[in-house]
Amino acid sequence: MRKLLLSLSLALVASVSTMAQNVQLHYDFGHLDKDKDSRPALTTTVEMFRPDKWGNTFFFVDMNYKNSGVESAYWEIARELKFWKAPIAAHIEYNGGTSNQFSYNDAYLIGPSYSWNNKDFSTGFTVMALYKYLAKVQKRNSFQLTATWYHNMCSGLLTTSGFADLWNDCDATGQYTVFITEPQLWFNFNKLRGVDPNFNLSVGTEWEFSYNFPYRNKTFSWNPTLAIKWTF
Repeated sequence: MRKLLLSLSLALVASVSTMAQNVQLHYDFGHLDKDKDSRPALTTTVEMFRPDKWGNTFFFVDMNYKNSGVESAYWEIARELKFWKAPIAAHIEYNGGTSNQFSYNDAYLIGPSYSWNNKDFSTGFTVMALYKYLAKVQKRNSFQLTATWYHNMCSGLLTTSGFADLWNDCDATGQYTVFITEPQLWFNFNKLRGVDPNFNLSVGTEWEFSYNFPYRNKTFSWNPTLAIKWTF
């Protein structure tokens, strides 16, 4: 789950296998705070990560729900080109979305990324340094620094993954810095003894820590979720 915004990060290495499509449902406890009651209570996320001999493709779609139905939708799609042996890839990305009140401005990103995975692919991370073009704002040239990670523990019974983003955004008063990180922890039922390995249900949580997010407020925020996930 990634909250809807002009720019959000890409968790590129949520999994390194070809079976890396999943659907998530998050219940957001943040909306119970009287100062954050405008937050949606439910978010669904659809993710796909697919490597090939020229690199990999990743996308996700977030949909936020209020009592009346879908309030907003946001998606990101990225392509990494890497048909050489060096661990550096060329990363290109698009971010955009819409809501029942407005549309999210388009954002385009490009730059290098570096990935590392251990031999059994139980642990890995990616770091990116990206040029970011913010469409339809006064100051359109920006940057984004992104880190993603995953780690499988207890013979795969537990998985932690997530991302951290730092970037410059822009509003009517000028540019400002935004930080967000969303670590996740999942319990994978198919790793239990006696459970069918194709029963790909996970239960977990996500903790969003952010600054100046989702709008410029010069404060830090914490919003936890309770979530379920099915991996295809």
